[in-house]
Amino acid sequence: MTAVKDTRILVPALFIWTYFETCFSQNENVTTEFTTDYNGYSTDTNDLDYDHWTQQCQKESNRHFRSWFMPTFYSLICFLGLVGNILVIGTYVYFNRLKTGTDVFLLSLSVADLLFAVSLPLWATNSMTEWVLGLFICKVMHTIYKVSFYSGMFLLTSISVDRYFAISKAVSAHRHRSTAVFISKVTSVVIWVMALVFSVPEMSYTNISNKTCTPYTAGSDQVRVGIQVSQMVLGFVLPLLIMAFCYGAIVKTLCQARSFEKNKAIKVIFAVVAVFLLCQVPYNLVLLLTTLDTANGGSKDCIYDNSLLYAADITQCLAFMRCCLNPFVYAFIGVKFRRDLLKLLKDLGCMSQERFFQYTCGKRRSSAVAMETETTTTFSP
Repeated sequence: MTAVKDTRILVPALFIWTYFETCFSQNENVTTEFTTDYNGYSTDTNDLDYDHWTQQCQKESNRHFRSWFMPTFYSLICFLGLVGNILVIGTYVYFNRLKTGTDVFLLSLSVADLLFAVSLPLWATNSMTEWVLGLFICKVMHTIYKVSFYSGMFLLTSISVDRYFAISKAVSAHRHRSTAVFISKVTSVVIWVMALVFSVPEMSYTNISNKTCTPYTAGSDQVRVGIQVSQMVLGFVLPLLIMAFCYGAIVKTLCQARSFEKNKAIKVIFAVVAVFLLCQVPYNLVLLLTTLDTANGGSKDCIYDNSLLYAADITQCLAFMRCCLNPFVYAFIGVKFRRDLLKLLKDLGCMSQERFFQYTCGKRRSSAVAMETETTTTFSP
């Protein structure tokens, strides 16, 4: 009986011992496999090489910078854009001043810039806090920007072409002046339709990601590269080439003229080109770097990545400034438009009769008749 009892105790003890031995053996195998998979590095935490671990690039400083920088500039641009473009539109409507092709394009340009300026509070909200206005408003915000961007670039190009024919081809332009106004109106409608069509791809891919309204969703890098390349070609390179040709020909024509006002007209042209380059060149250079970075699968350099984000925010604000600078460069600088604006302010009670005559009659010159011609409206000092 004693032997039987010893056997009953021994069998369970052997079973338990075998189970624990098997577990320890499996743990050793797991440890060995982990060590082998880790390229021979020891699993001891004291011997780990942390250079082989991928660390997430921290962007807290960029988020903090954006939270105060972007709303500040957006608010300033919004205020100036609203005031300037409302004055331009009000002057054109009040005096029914659509007498040249440039007038038609300037009115359309002011409408595009005003539309974008109205949407800037949404951009400020998106940069400060989490997006809570829903997907529809998110898409509307980016669509307004794209429509305003493309229509603005195409209208600026059209203004340069119209001025080229009006000044470099003055005889034929004067002969077909009424036809040119009709063509300008049709061209403006076509431009708005084209701008809306070109904005459809970005409108389709705009979404809310990480509680932020963004024009590109995760996994759409190839689409993003295509959209950005199209934007750079259609919205910068092509307009720049056309404007360079037209304004170059205009300067050449003015240099051959014998008017003492030609130097001031040339200065105005240089101001127009300088504002365009100031607003668009830095933004498009950064956009090019961003596009190349996206096409290559993203940057592995955290410092470069953060620097690119800072540059994108700053140059984007410069590009957005076009909506408040266009009225001053293309409209307010003209003699006829400036006088009409002063008359509008007088009629609205914002300016006295004496001050109006001081700013208008007191500054007339002997060349006033020449400067009042329709072909020099935009470039009059």
